[in-house]
Amino acid sequence: MMDFILAWLTVLPGYVVPLLLASLGVLLSERAGILNLCPEGFMAVGAMTGALLCLAGHDPWTAVLAGTLSGLGLSLVFGLAVVVFRVEQTLAGLAIVALGLGITGVIGRSHVQKPFPGLPRLSETAWGADLPRLLGQQNMLLPLSLLLLALIAWFLARSPAGLRLRAVGEDPAAADISGVDVQRVQLGAVLASGALGGLAGAFLSVASAHVWVEGMVAGRGWVVVALVIFARWRPLRCLWAALLFGGTEAIMPRLQALGVDFPVYLGAMLPYVLTLAVLALASMRRGARSGAPAALGLTYLRQDKH
Repeated sequence: MMDFILAWLTVLPGYVVPLLLASLGVLLSERAGILNLCPEGFMAVGAMTGALLCLAGHDPWTAVLAGTLSGLGLSLVFGLAVVVFRVEQTLAGLAIVALGLGITGVIGRSHVQKPFPGLPRLSETAWGADLPRLLGQQNMLLPLSLLLLALIAWFLARSPAGLRLRAVGEDPAAADISGVDVQRVQLGAVLASGALGGLAGAFLSVASAHVWVEGMVAGRGWVVVALVIFARWRPLRCLWAALLFGGTEAIMPRLQALGVDFPVYLGAMLPYVLTLAVLALASMRRGARSGAPAALGLTYLRQDKH
């Protein structure tokens, strides 16, 4: 039993980290009032870009950076659409997902199933050779994701810029009157969400799988949307929600390795069934109990000041 738990804990970060990174991005965007359904697209372009850079012979960290920037670039399109041109946010988000998946399908098709060297495990580095197996099997993106979690939690709770972002998500008109540039804050939050989504996608290809395949994201972007709702738009709760969703997905291969007679397809469905259950529960909540920003999804039309 202890071997089973240790093996599960060893692979768990590989499932949790991409969910955590992408959910932090969605949280920033939605705390600024922008409904963000884009993480599936952001993660897809991040995963493909990171893989292509590795296949081209570049350093894995360069590939991770490129994946992050590709997600940021796609989020710029989304941000301009919803913040500057005031396109309806749900439709814009779905269009970005379709665009991201389309780009990866066209550009990445000829690079499918080509393995490459990705980020090394901590045990493969000079200073991490003596780490216990549980930690040694991880890579540097695990501590980086936890650092980003702490920074974002502090940013939203303590920093003046974070308080302005929260004010925009609750009442953009009042924030505007007090001197906050609503469009700049919202566009910055959307760009941050794209960068974190791209980083999450790069984790999947460069740090975890070391190969690119179409459909690698496999609906995780939609799980992220539910995860943020489940976490009630709180950064630290995103970690626990990611552990719940990721742990559910990670335990299935471990059970199969033990020879447990469990339908494979039913096991693969569990994270998505959990997603639907979370969305159903969230729909039953009303008002402040949901934890959602008051202006989430609403287009703010700035009135001219006299």
